[in-house]
Amino acid sequence: MNKNIFAVAALAACAGAASAQSGVTIYGTVDAGLVRETGGAAGDVSKLTSGVGTYSRLGFRGVEDLGGGMSAIFTLESGFRVDTGEQAESGNLFSRQAYLGLKSPIGTLTLGRQNTPYHNTLVQVGDPFGTGFAGTSRNQFPDWGTNVRASNVLMYSAPETMGFSGDIMYSPGEQAGSATAGRQMGASVSFARGPLNVRFAYNNKNSTSPNPVLSGVGTNRLVAANYDFGVVKAYVAYGVDKGNSSAPLGNNNNPFGAAVAPLASTDGNEVLLGLTAPIGTGSLIASVMRKNDKTSFNQDSRAWGIGYLYPVSKRTHLYTAYGSINNKNGAGYTVANNTEPGTGDRAFNLGVRHSF
Repeated sequence: MNKNIFAVAALAACAGAASAQSGVTIYGTVDAGLVRETGGAAGDVSKLTSGVGTYSRLGFRGVEDLGGGMSAIFTLESGFRVDTGEQAESGNLFSRQAYLGLKSPIGTLTLGRQNTPYHNTLVQVGDPFGTGFAGTSRNQFPDWGTNVRASNVLMYSAPETMGFSGDIMYSPGEQAGSATAGRQMGASVSFARGPLNVRFAYNNKNSTSPNPVLSGVGTNRLVAANYDFGVVKAYVAYGVDKGNSSAPLGNNNNPFGAAVAPLASTDGNEVLLGLTAPIGTGSLIASVMRKNDKTSFNQDSRAWGIGYLYPVSKRTHLYTAYGSINNKNGAGYTVANNTEPGTGDRAFNLGVRHSF
C-alpha cells in the first residue's frame, strides 16, 4: 500500500511538467467530518471520518488532440482516507476510475474501470444529496458494489442531440468456460432541456459471489428527474430491483442484532422525493424515501434526511446533515454516507469539503 501511495505522489509531482505537453489536469476532493451513528446493536459510534459528503480522491485527467475532431482521453482516480492518510477501497491504486478512450463528434468510447449508468443517474439526476451525507439515497437504493462501478468496462457515450444523450456499457465476466458468469451490462437515456432533467437507467449483472444469497442474475431499473423552479429544485427517483444480486445491503453484519439476520431484497422497489433550496448564502437539502420489499419477508423501510451546505469559498463548503431510518419486520437498512454504510438507524454529520 505504501508503494501505491508513493506512486500517486510521484505522478502528482511530475504532472505539472507533463501538463504543458499532454494536457494533464490534477483534480480532487478532500472531505473530512464528524459522524455520530446511533441505534445499532453494537452501541453508538462517534468518529472523525473521511468522505462523508464526497469520497476523498486524487485524480489525473488527460486529453490529446488527434486532429479531425478526435481526441485521446484518460482518467486515473484514486480514493484515500483523509482521517488516516490510508489508501481506500481495498488498497488498489486507481480503484475509483481507471480508463482511457477516444472522443469524437459521433461519441466517446472508453475502456477500463468506470461508474455504471445506474450510479451516474442517481448521483447526477435523482438524489439531491448526490449519494453523500446522512441523507444519501444509499439508505434505501442499492447503490453499492458493482452497482456503483465495474471493472473491465467498455462504455460508449452518445453526444447530446436535441437534448437527448445516452450511455451503453458492457463488462465481460472474463471467467474460463462461461460467457455469462460475472458479466455486467448497463445503459441510460437522458433528456435535458432548460430546467428539466430526466434519465432512465438499466443495470444487469450476473454475480458469482461465494454467498449463494447474493449470487445470480440481478437487474435494476431506475427513472430519475429533477426540475429547477428557481426558488426550489425538486427531485424524484423510482427504482425496481429483481434477482439475488440486484439489491445488496450496505451493511451485511446484522447491524441491529436480529435473531435472524436481514437479507438483501430480491424483489422490490424504492422511491425518493427531494429538494434543494437556497437559504441565505447556502443550500438546504432534504429528501424522503421508501423501500418496498415484495418478498415474503416484507422487510420494508422508510427514511428521511436533511442537510445544509454553506460555501466558505467557491471550492470549500461547510456541511451538516441528519438522517433517520424506520425499518420494518427485521429489515437491515442503515444510515450511510458517501464512503461508509453506517452502523445504526440514525446519523449526524458535521464537516468540511474542499475541491481542487
